[in-house]
Amino acid sequence: MTLVSLAQATYVVAAVLFILSLAGLSQQETARRGNILGMVGMVLALAATVVLALDSSERSALTTALLIACVFAIGAGVGVWRARTVEMTQMPELIAMLHSFVGLAAVLVGFNSHLTEEADAVHQVEVFLGVLIGAVTFTGSIVAYLKLSAKMKSKPLTLPGRNWLNLGAIVVSAVLLAVYIATGSIVPLVIMTVIALALGFHLVAAIGGGDMPVVVSMLNSYSGWAAAAAGLMLSNDLLIVTGALVGSSGAILSYLMCKAMNRSFISVILGGFGAEGGTSSAAGEQGEHREVKAPEVAAMLEAAGRVIIVPGYGMAVAKAQYPVADMVAMLRHHGVEVRFGVHPVAGRLPGHMNVLLAEAKVPYDIVLEMDEINDDFAETDVVLVIGANDVVNPSAMEDPGSPLAGMPVLEVWNAKQCIVFKRSMATGYAGVQNPLFFRENSAMLFGDAKAQVEEILTALRVSEGASA
Repeated sequence: MTLVSLAQATYVVAAVLFILSLAGLSQQETARRGNILGMVGMVLALAATVVLALDSSERSALTTALLIACVFAIGAGVGVWRARTVEMTQMPELIAMLHSFVGLAAVLVGFNSHLTEEADAVHQVEVFLGVLIGAVTFTGSIVAYLKLSAKMKSKPLTLPGRNWLNLGAIVVSAVLLAVYIATGSIVPLVIMTVIALALGFHLVAAIGGGDMPVVVSMLNSYSGWAAAAAGLMLSNDLLIVTGALVGSSGAILSYLMCKAMNRSFISVILGGFGAEGGTSSAAGEQGEHREVKAPEVAAMLEAAGRVIIVPGYGMAVAKAQYPVADMVAMLRHHGVEVRFGVHPVAGRLPGHMNVLLAEAKVPYDIVLEMDEINDDFAETDVVLVIGANDVVNPSAMEDPGSPLAGMPVLEVWNAKQCIVFKRSMATGYAGVQNPLFFRENSAMLFGDAKAQVEEILTALRVSEGASA
């Protein structure tokens, strides 16, 4: 067997491992195994690519090996540094930035392919589409990063005739594709790249901050298609397969999240979905709120038979998942039924809350999705909303003018008592005030979520010691 044949066989094995990895990631119980399979597949893919590079390079084997080693050292160094220093709350913006790298790579590969290869019409289409998708992904991902990291306003950019601007950019790009095929000149490719960069910026800038989890998922899909396009330009079968897997899985996830938010999937792609929910922000307070202290909440939990905890981004920021897990273990030990209700877009990344709870060793079987638990709130004694806001906002169901209008939410207000953990009465990420805070069966527990949960734990332990 030649080196090329061995590398191609390794590519097939790696592709199978990537498919098994995606299958594993679909369930919390198998997610760790899915990650391991994906890492093994990537190691095999990289090894096979190095073998092919050494075999086909016109340079000496030593020179090629040194160049590859330098690239590996830089990439691995940056990757390990970021992985070790990034906070869980910063993962969404990190992923958005990584998507931008994939887009930029597709653009660079496209221009390199144009400059170094004699291309027929088919290859010219591959180059043109690869650069187009890559450029849109690049600037769109940068905007997503800026919004998620609060370096850019989360409010959607609503230019006059913005949908016509997007359509115009696509039509002009189609015309430039015809010119590019007819002339083979780099000029239409450069013009299209500038238009695509502006289009990517505008598509994501036009989407509101509250909808950014879906945008990150959609950009993940775009990056996959950009990688597939790069694979076509490089004639690399594994890159085509891997890109198609990422692109299709990202699109499916985005579709499921759009259903969970009652949004239009087509509108996500067209960059118009940030304004669908209306224009009323309802930012002002809507009545008197009631405040409670941690010992009072501890007493409620002791007397409760059923408790549901709804985690949100605030829990991630406070790193409260560990004391929350300890509190859950103590309550369950004393016979209280405790479960978690997780909204599909809780946090700022799909699965954000599930990862945090798994990290704190919360049992998988008590972590339920919105559709599984929504009907149970009416029979629940106490609900603890820890750092969530928009995903428990009743205005999504009751106010047609709300930016959240139509989005399915966790109906926590149906419980006998709802305790909301927040630092202040400020609005959530979508900039919408929450009427839940002012309901008769709701109370606010102000302060750092981790500190408040630890205070509740202390009160529970004191009570447990007094009754022993």
